[in-house]
Amino acid sequence: MSDFAGMEELLQDFLLESTELLSDVDNKLVELEKRPNDRALLNDIFRGFHTIKGGAGFLNVAPMVTICHRTENLFDKLRNSELGLSSELMDVILDATGAVRDMFTVLSQGLPPPNPDPAMLAALDAALAGNLAAVKAPTQAAPVAQAAPVVQAAPAPAPASNSNEPNWAALHQAVSGAEQPAAAASPAATATYDMAAAATVVTESAPAELIPAAIVPAAVVPAAPKPQNKPAPSTGGPISGQENTIRIDTVRLDQVLNLSGEIGLTKNRLTTLRTEILQGNMETNTLRSLDEAISQLDLLVSDLQNAVMKTRMQPIGRLFQKYPRLARDLARQLGKEVELVITGEETELDKTMIEDLNDPLVHLVRNAVDHGVESADERIAMGKKPQSLIELTAEQVGDHIVIEITDDGKGMNPEVLRRKAIAKGLIDAETANSLDEKQCLQLIFLPGFSTKDQISSVSGRGVGMDVVRTNIQKLNGRIDINSIQGEGTRISISLPLTLAILPVLVVRACNQPFAVPLAMVREIIPIDTTAIQEVSGRPTIVVRDEILPLKTLSGLLNWQPTQKPNFGVLMQSAEKSFILAVDSFVGRDDVVIKPLQNIRPKGVAGATLSGDGSVVLVLDMEDLLAGQMDSSANGSVMLRNADNFSY
Repeated sequence: MSDFAGMEELLQDFLLESTELLSDVDNKLVELEKRPNDRALLNDIFRGFHTIKGGAGFLNVAPMVTICHRTENLFDKLRNSELGLSSELMDVILDATGAVRDMFTVLSQGLPPPNPDPAMLAALDAALAGNLAAVKAPTQAAPVAQAAPVVQAAPAPAPASNSNEPNWAALHQAVSGAEQPAAAASPAATATYDMAAAATVVTESAPAELIPAAIVPAAVVPAAPKPQNKPAPSTGGPISGQENTIRIDTVRLDQVLNLSGEIGLTKNRLTTLRTEILQGNMETNTLRSLDEAISQLDLLVSDLQNAVMKTRMQPIGRLFQKYPRLARDLARQLGKEVELVITGEETELDKTMIEDLNDPLVHLVRNAVDHGVESADERIAMGKKPQSLIELTAEQVGDHIVIEITDDGKGMNPEVLRRKAIAKGLIDAETANSLDEKQCLQLIFLPGFSTKDQISSVSGRGVGMDVVRTNIQKLNGRIDINSIQGEGTRISISLPLTLAILPVLVVRACNQPFAVPLAMVREIIPIDTTAIQEVSGRPTIVVRDEILPLKTLSGLLNWQPTQKPNFGVLMQSAEKSFILAVDSFVGRDDVVIKPLQNIRPKGVAGATLSGDGSVVLVLDMEDLLAGQMDSSANGSVMLRNADNFSY
């Protein structure tokens, strides 16, 4: 049974709002490090912690109140100029936000979070006391027994035996129901952590509305706590899997409601016309009215479809806001100076795609910090500014969104990539020598490829970029790389705005219609038998001085061809281009893909219905080509049944 029985809805609202608020706080913390004297930022961050603390206090989540209260006190001193901001102090603050986010994860499971890491509390206490020399990262922090500087920072009250002094440990036991630790009553524990003195430190700055149950856990810390396996602080992402809620502007809901009403009126009109026709009224005016009503219904349904799709659209800034903190923490770990600049946060994308984009973008941002940019000393030696710049941009181009990650680092050397691929046995020397510079850059997408000689906690295993490309392709997107040695690298991702409706090109082969994703189609060309040439035993066609492999759709499906293909569809798949030979084509369409129940044929993403009611299979070209593609890195496509391709 959940520890929050009866408060599930309140808990869900708290997690949703507080997660967004904490992400905003993280971003403002990164900005604050650049502008430490910005009072507006200090006040905003203070209010953020105060709001989270208030919600946690209402739900009686004492461990979260403990962290937020101390961090809030810390920012109170910062905005009153009693403390100065430093990188070490910011590390402690960011670790506190990470701990709060980890507590969100536990709360999302309906469980109370554990007590905060004593080392982190000790670092916060040392910062509050102005003892910056004692401020260390939690992994390097002293044991909790060294949290004594906080005790010494407050005037020592009367001994706990004084009848006028509250018994804070007993109060904590009465409120929380927890057993009082035996170590807390021992002389050693009293010498290590004076309970009354700690309580004085907390209550001196505690707001009046703070309940005792929220105050006391901040002071009650056993002298010898049991070790806890605490996960690394999270840098963002959904609380537990994908979020199942979405915020929608009421204007968009009003639009959906209005269109639904208009469709209802048109339906009534069609019903009336149907009755008249069934009664034998086939006059010209009746038929004209029927045609107008059907046209009106078609327009309204299209508008409703677009309006419903817009309700799923969310600003991509919800995803981007997680990355400044990620870049800042990794740069600190690697000893680099990095600024991440984000533009285009207002660009909208389907909510499901935003969630699926998180992992690829996290890896690309980490790659830019780790591999892309140099250290400050290296940049100065090259005549660059010590601080490197990474830009993350998003913009809508037609019915696609383009996301770019650009850095001003050292760029990539195609020759180095070529040698690395050969050394790791990913391609042979003959294939490597046939690659141009553009194709060499594509080598980083090969599984197992890495430019690092040693494996670290950040990189070196070669399991990153191939996963990035695979995930982007699952979203019907494309990824491209441009790099200039000594100037930097730009990685571009092109994605459809939504996956709910897929633009396709409907073609025919073997008297059967098939749909291929329009995002992969570059153009349609007629097939001239005299233009087909064999290169290394494989049929090819030259299109604008580009030699492209030729594959038949019937050959990919292992079907017996019924006629000679008349048209070729020039397809672009990742870095590979080829011509798909088909019998004919029907045209462009927007379809809703329905999965095939209990079966998953290779190369088939699902099915849809055409206008005449026939079933059209929607092809997954990447899957269909997986078993047919040549494994060489030059992107050529090989016909397995080349003999079947005859004219």
